[in-house]
Amino acid sequence: MMRFRVPRLLSIPRPSLRRRLWLSPRLWRRRIVFWLGAIAVGIVSVGFARASEEAQAVFGLALGVSPLLPLVLTPLGFATCAIVSARFFPGAQGSGIPQVIAARHLHEPAARLSLLSMRLATGKILLTLVGLSCGAAIGREGPTVQVGAALMLFAARTGRMGQERGVILAGGAAGVAAAFNTPLAGIVFAIEELSRSFEQRTNGVVLTTVIIAGLAALSLAGDYTYFGQSTASLGGPENWLIVPLCGIVGGLFGGIFSRAVIEIGRLMRRLIGGRPWRIAGFAAGCGLALAILGLATGGLVYGTGYTEARAILEGGALPWGYAPAKLVAVLLSTLSGIPGGIFAPALSVGAGLGNVLAQSMPDQPAGAVVLLAMVGYFAGVVQAPITAAVIVFEMTAGRAMTIPILATALIGHGASKLICPHPLYHTLSMNFLGAGEAGRAGKVGARRETVR
Repeated sequence: MMRFRVPRLLSIPRPSLRRRLWLSPRLWRRRIVFWLGAIAVGIVSVGFARASEEAQAVFGLALGVSPLLPLVLTPLGFATCAIVSARFFPGAQGSGIPQVIAARHLHEPAARLSLLSMRLATGKILLTLVGLSCGAAIGREGPTVQVGAALMLFAARTGRMGQERGVILAGGAAGVAAAFNTPLAGIVFAIEELSRSFEQRTNGVVLTTVIIAGLAALSLAGDYTYFGQSTASLGGPENWLIVPLCGIVGGLFGGIFSRAVIEIGRLMRRLIGGRPWRIAGFAAGCGLALAILGLATGGLVYGTGYTEARAILEGGALPWGYAPAKLVAVLLSTLSGIPGGIFAPALSVGAGLGNVLAQSMPDQPAGAVVLLAMVGYFAGVVQAPITAAVIVFEMTAGRAMTIPILATALIGHGASKLICPHPLYHTLSMNFLGAGEAGRAGKVGARRETVR
């Protein structure tokens, strides 16, 4: 008589095993360390945000002394940040998001730590604040992603959790969520941008980290929307023509910015190499160009651009030249090699584009045009349309604009790819992947020489 074995499709722990797992001191130690890491991400994000505001206020005081002072202060600050970053904190340059993407693809623990150590996170925060106090057109959101990933990686190693790739993903997502007070955007950002996939075994880690970090940030900063409450709406069907217009214009400009960062950055890396004085000289040149641009625009292009973007969203108007001038300012700051992100400045450039479009089409709802231009440009820069849509939606609470925002983000993404076929952050991450693999190869070679 033949016997048939029924396959076990699900492995359900016995009650005694579940009880042991629940009461295990080792597992509780891991949970507590993990939770403390997520809380730390929220606290550091809020502290970083407030310190960034103070740093910009310091630069405002310098402008109050003399509008010519940035001609000296900005180049000096850029050169200092660039050379200190290259010499003492290699891996802290730029946004921080490419480093997080690269770290998830590296296998050697030492290579990951070269991009996500606590020492590097500290340098990232300090140098970003120095850059803001010198007038750099940078944001804190990208650096917060790298800092959040570093904090969670440190917690995972302290608690011996393992799953480092998932923990890095969770830390980066929590950084976005806490920086903007946009929990959904943090989760979507982890799926769409940081990993380009969603691993089932890490989804609980990501969700838990975002929730805990978000609660910690809310307890300190309170509940708020980044750009306030937007009441914009499209109105009738005739106004829907601005959706493709904002998507195409914003996406094309976003693609131009990304292509410029990639191509000019590649050229300057070949010309500069790792020579310290060339690094400092190029950064100083970028700072001087930014200072001249700031002098020509009355100081509008300095800083994150948050104040200008919010003023436009609330019905204010800026000169037509603000958007291209701010785009150039962000490009100079990004290429200089100093630590700093592009999220908030990109949203400000998008608001400037919307300001121009709204003034040229007075019969269209101005608030809706500005909002759609923001999402179109942002989607064009990062080429992550769902993330762009969710971030703008959560930052403005524009519920009436949900479908137009999504449509504009998708159109902006498509228009951007005509100019820049490869996503900005993932392309830049290749530089850090190469550096990590080179460092690993160098260490292996040194070990072999020692053995010989």
